[in-house]
Amino acid sequence: MKFLIFLGTTRDSTPPKPSRLGLRVAKACLDCLNIQFSDHEIELIDALDYPLESVFKPYFSYANSKAPAALSSLAEKIESADGFIMVSPEYNHSMSPALSNLLNHFGSSLFSYKPSAIVTYSAGQWGGMRAAIGMRTFLSELGCLSVSAMIHIPKAQEVLTEDGAIEAHEDQRAWFNYFGRTFNQLDWWAQATKNQRDKIDPHNTVSDFKRDPSQRNAP
Repeated sequence: MKFLIFLGTTRDSTPPKPSRLGLRVAKACLDCLNIQFSDHEIELIDALDYPLESVFKPYFSYANSKAPAALSSLAEKIESADGFIMVSPEYNHSMSPALSNLLNHFGSSLFSYKPSAIVTYSAGQWGGMRAAIGMRTFLSELGCLSVSAMIHIPKAQEVLTEDGAIEAHEDQRAWFNYFGRTFNQLDWWAQATKNQRDKIDPHNTVSDFKRDPSQRNAP
């Protein structure tokens, strides 16, 4: 099985401090997944590693020209993945614009029929849970429905060290058990959808919308 962790923050400056708090969260998720599923392939996709053009042009619009190498490489990784972990801070009660911008460069045909897990965090007491509610709708439209359990980390700067370790070592089991509920759901659904995709290609059963929006219209 192959899972991609999408880190949806590109803010690499202060104030506020600490910068790139989400990187700590992503590293903690990576550590937990590697312990829990040692035979799986887990890769971190950092939005900061994908500088995008100022004029929005999605990957699928490069039909008659060569897409940027970074987008092509990421498209291949998304297509070959079995599930996704979406890590986001909260901006105005919504998901990170850096994350939505990166994901919006790709059509749902790459993400669809695979599950996702939502992980949010904040420096305050709510842990980004308001952003997580909106992410459910976004991810369902992208085709990678989120599992029911979500992960919220309030005051993440107090919970996690800079390298993503649990600040109080004795709390690691409790936190990883909390993470594990979500990741176990993700793994179950990823196994189930992979088995079904191997039997029946969903893109042949349910045609993708690739020409124009009228394909979605009722008769």
